[in-house]
Amino acid sequence: MDARLAADDPEWLRDYLGWLASQRRAAPLTLENYRRDLLALQRLAGTTAVDALAAHDIRRFVARLHGEGLGGRSIARRLSAWRGLFAWLVRHRGMALNPALGIRPPRSPRRLPKALSPDQAQGLLDGGDGEGVLQLRDRAMFELLYSSGLRLAELAALDVGGDVDAAQGLVTVLGKRGKKRIVPVGTAALQALADWLAVRGEVAAADEAALFVSRQGGRLSGGAIRARLARWAREAGVGVHVHPHMLRHSFASHVLQSSGDLRAVQELLGHASIQSTQVYTHLDYQHLARVYDAAHPRARKS
Repeated sequence: MDARLAADDPEWLRDYLGWLASQRRAAPLTLENYRRDLLALQRLAGTTAVDALAAHDIRRFVARLHGEGLGGRSIARRLSAWRGLFAWLVRHRGMALNPALGIRPPRSPRRLPKALSPDQAQGLLDGGDGEGVLQLRDRAMFELLYSSGLRLAELAALDVGGDVDAAQGLVTVLGKRGKKRIVPVGTAALQALADWLAVRGEVAAADEAALFVSRQGGRLSGGAIRARLARWAREAGVGVHVHPHMLRHSFASHVLQSSGDLRAVQELLGHASIQSTQVYTHLDYQHLARVYDAAHPRARKS
């Protein structure tokens, strides 16, 4: 359905969507999203004309939407659509003020990063049949992602030789804002890297510096790494979609669960602020509850 041609829509809505289509070149899906959000505004306004709404009306609408269970992000999107409409009404239809300016949506709870369980992580890394060149490369990449908590861009940017110190068990990466950090590499990842380096020359171009290369011999892109990991996870039967950042989250949550050292995890991840790392303290309440029930003398049921 063309959002501009809905005959039962109010005239102001059809005119505004038509303006978005002709002047802003809005796509059909964008127009339909605007239409839905603006019809919600009309529903909330009831018998009050949209161009007669005031700031206190918009605040009341936001509170009502929140009370109906709409999340902060969805309310923020609706407010954005409403602000755009009111700006158009001010400019083209003589409305005095934009009543949605300065009104903020309620805060949304911070989304927790998804992490694999230790068993899922082990199943993922133990999977992947075959000892072909590309399988050895992929195993080395995924072991390193989980072993050292690297970002995808950091992994893709690694060069052969200087970035990985196998003797010391360390990898040097260039993180966000050009910040260098050195993180440990586990035994399994070091072995997987050694296996890959033994065959890397079979596919790498002679002058290629990248540690991980494609079948064509050049540096492997982040998109290719992401696709290979998703395929590896499917073949390993993990049961969830796995992406590179999930391995970073899994690394952080598993190290924190074992050590309880938030500052150390912050350094390993390269977070500038401890607040970015604190999210991992909320990842496994069920695990904490099981530990509490098993260990605390007053928690046990009689």
